[in-house]
Parts: sequence; structure tokens; C-alpha cells
Amino acid sequence: MDWNGRRVLMIGVARQGIALARYLVAHGARVLLNDRREADELVTARQDLADAPVEWALGGHPLGLLDDVDLVCVSGGVPLTLPLVVEAQKRGLPLSNDSQIFLEAAPCKVVGITGSAGKTTTTSLVGRMAGESCELGVRKSGSVQPLTPNPPPLTRTWIGGNIGNPLISSVDEMTDADLVVMELSSFQLELMTRSPDVAAVLNVTPNHLDRHITMEAYTAAKARILDFQRPGDVAVLGHDDPGAWGLLDSVRGDLLTFGMARPPKGRVGTFLLEGWITLWERESPRKLLPTEAIQLRGEHNLSNVLAACAIAAAIGIPADAMRAGVEKFRGEPHRLEFVRSWGGADWYNDSIATAPERAIAAIRSFDEPIVLLAGGRDKDLPWADLAALVRQRVDHLVIFGEASAIISRAMAAAGPAERPYTQTVCQNLREAVSAAAQVVEPGEVVLLAPGGTSFDEFSDFEERGECFRKWVNELM
Repeated sequence: MDWNGRRVLMIGVARQGIALARYLVAHGARVLLNDRREADELVTARQDLADAPVEWALGGHPLGLLDDVDLVCVSGGVPLTLPLVVEAQKRGLPLSNDSQIFLEAAPCKVVGITGSAGKTTTTSLVGRMAGESCELGVRKSGSVQPLTPNPPPLTRTWIGGNIGNPLISSVDEMTDADLVVMELSSFQLELMTRSPDVAAVLNVTPNHLDRHITMEAYTAAKARILDFQRPGDVAVLGHDDPGAWGLLDSVRGDLLTFGMARPPKGRVGTFLLEGWITLWERESPRKLLPTEAIQLRGEHNLSNVLAACAIAAAIGIPADAMRAGVEKFRGEPHRLEFVRSWGGADWYNDSIATAPERAIAAIRSFDEPIVLLAGGRDKDLPWADLAALVRQRVDHLVIFGEASAIISRAMAAAGPAERPYTQTVCQNLREAVSAAAQVVEPGEVVLLAPGGTSFDEFSDFEERGECFRKWVNELM
């Protein structure tokens, strides 16, 4: 797109927005940044853009900002129900965001990955595999019709999107021989009208219903990663998850699947066979790597590896690069991250578990007795299944934060049982760490898997995880 002279209104000033503002200004656009926060709350952002000729409109979202505007860019944290966004749509102004603009500008093939859980781990795994392929200097055609017949070796892999550095800040450095692997959230996808060349949906389970309200709306947002693909593009769907597999009719190009069992009849994909991650290629299995090469705990991470290998097969990454990427990957921070041993117990940080279902997956990753720290802010999600599992598997439950009353009610509704032996309610996470230290016994696991968001106490799940790590390391 020719940005020269175009007037762009950006709603919401965060890390991605700052990067997009720099890109647009560098390409000749006139940028107006709008945020409900006042100037004294955006000191860092204003300093980051001090050398850029942008305008600021802070402290609210007046409708007059839409006058003389060509495009409205909406940050992921801004709901589309905001009156300013609604008015923009009424006026027929196009909406976009940094991910959409990146996809329009990217000169190379792009892999997009979404799902209710496992996005970051799978994105990082695919990025590692592609990086290993770059090191090896080889790449072959994918197992389905390849994106590029006899593809050339990859020269560089870029990882980003909903994680890492904003990709828009690097797009001008990319070449057609590169590969981009990007994580995409439902917040980003719900207004996008462009899909990546390879689009993966790992799973679709209840999440972010405080934003999307209904599962139908949430599922539709996830499905947009597929909606704008073209013939020759590739979709990757998990066939073990009804939510992901239910999007089968949305596939526009070729399809790969992944799951524990062999792909459905006539399908190509990865599955588990006799202790090996295996690729079914319509007529025969091909072993890719043994499960013992996986360094991550939990069945959900085995599913993430299966997904990553299916995606890697679609873009022509050889099996030895897949294996090397898996063997070297120890996980991302705040995702079942081992913090330390203290009191004879191992302490783990799974602050990313911002939904009850993710906390369930974390609990199932351990056979040891568990001290569980659960809480945070509720997202209007059901807690009954987590409460039932706590009754079965958790020895000591420590509840904290805004969702304390909701979790306590869910535990009471789960009925009487032997477990948990103790249940403690704390005001905040720091108190919860202290409470866990008082009840933990040798041989147990202390697990922070909140099930709720961090926004009652922290800016994001990363800050929550960093504070947990700090307070655990301070235990004497």
C-alpha cells in the first residue's frame, strides 16, 4: 500500500502500536495516536516516539477524531464495541491493525498459529525448527502440495506476532527467502481480512468470554485465520479437539492434521505411533522423532509438538531439523517453568494459565502431590471441571485474588471429598506464596496455575510470573 499522505488514526498505544506508528510514519503516513489514558500515564510511549512526527489525542475517545481519517487501526486490547470504533464502521472507514498491515507488506511466506492454548509454545517450536533448517541449509517440498515447488533453503526465520518483537518493525528487512512464524490471538484476528499462507488452529475451547461474550463469537474470531486463505495455502487443524476440527468446512486450500491417533481416513498429518512423532502421508507412516526427545512436561505439550511437526511438514522442514528444534527447546517463561526446589518440593510457574482449562492441563502434567495456587481475575469461564480435578489431584489449594469467591463456590459445588486436605484464601499472590510455603512437604510440587487473568493485581501474566519467581527465590 502507498501510505504517503494517508491519515491514520491509531486507537490504543501499546508495544505493537508504537512499532506500527513508526512503520507508518517511515512510509509517509500522517499518524494520530489516541488512548484513554492521560499523558502522564504514557511517558514511556511518548519518549519512544519523541523523534517521530506523530500527533497525540489522549484522555478519551471523542468521535471528532474520525474527521479527515483514511484508516483506523485498533490495538488488540481495544474492544470493537468501543463507541469510537462503532462510529468508524458506521462511517464506512476501514479498520486494520498491525498484524493485518504486516501480512499485506510481508515479502515472504507466513505461518500463522492460533488456539485457545499452546500458541506460544507451538510458535516457538516451529521457529526453532525453521531456524535449524536454516543452519542445515536445506529444505524440501512439503508433504501436501508445497507452498513453493522445490523451495529454496531458508535464509532467516522471524518469530513474532502476539509474542516477541513486533514483526512490523522488521518487515522492511525481510526477503522472499525468509519465513515468518507468527502467533495470532482472537483479539487480533476478529477484524482481520487477510490470512497467512499456512494457518494453524490448535484448539478452540472457552476463553476470553469476557470480551467475546459467546463461544460462537469467539470461534468466529479464531476461524478468521482460515477465512481468507486461497487455493494452494495450507490449513493445519487439530483433529482431537472438536472446536478446531469443527472448522473443517472453513478450509480453503490444502489440509494437514495432528492428534494422538492416526489422521482421519484420507488425511495427511502427524500422530503418535509406538513412541514416535509420526507423519502419515496418505499411504504410509514416516517416523520423525522419538517422544523421548521432547523436553517439555505434559500431554498438552506433546500435542504442541505434534502440531509443530505438522506445520513444519507443510513448509518443507526436514525431520532432522524438526528433531533438533525439539531437543533444544526447554520451553518459554511462565509456561510450566521450573523455578527452584525449596522445602523438599519443586516450584513451578505456569502464570500463562489464564483460563481454568489451562490450569487443568498444568495439573495433569504432574504425578506428584500438588500444592495449587489458583486465582486472579475471572473471565466469565466455567470453573466446575477444575474444581472437580482439584478434588481428585490437589493436596493443598491456595486461592488468591478477585476470583477467590468464585473459586470457593465452585469448590463447594464440587461436593465433599478427601482432597484438598487444606484450602486457604489469600488477598494476593504474595500472600499465596507464603501460604504455600507453610503447607508444602517434601516430594510435592507447588504449582502456580491461576486459571484467571492477572489484571486484578498485575499488568499481564508475565509480570505475575516474574513476581512469583522473585518471591519463591526469596524464600529462606
